[in-house]
Amino acid sequence: MARKRKPPVPTLEVPPNATLRQIYTIYRKTFSAADLQKYTKIEPTVPMAKVLADMEKVLEQENRKRKK
Repeated sequence: MARKRKPPVPTLEVPPNATLRQIYTIYRKTFSAADLQKYTKIEPTVPMAKVLADMEKVLEQENRKRKK
C-alpha cells in the first residue's frame, strides 16, 4: 500500500542580511486567506463552569491529602 506523504513544510525565501522588518513584509505578502482559515475554525470547547468545577474537586482532594 502506498504511503501518503505529508505536504512539504513551506519555506520563506529571504535575502541575506534582511532586517526583521523586511522579513515580516515578505511574509505578509505570502500569507493567504487559506493560511488564516486554519486558525479561525470553531472547535468544540468545554464550558468554563465545568472546568472550574473540576479544578475545585482537585483542590479539595489535595487539601484533604495535606490535612492527613
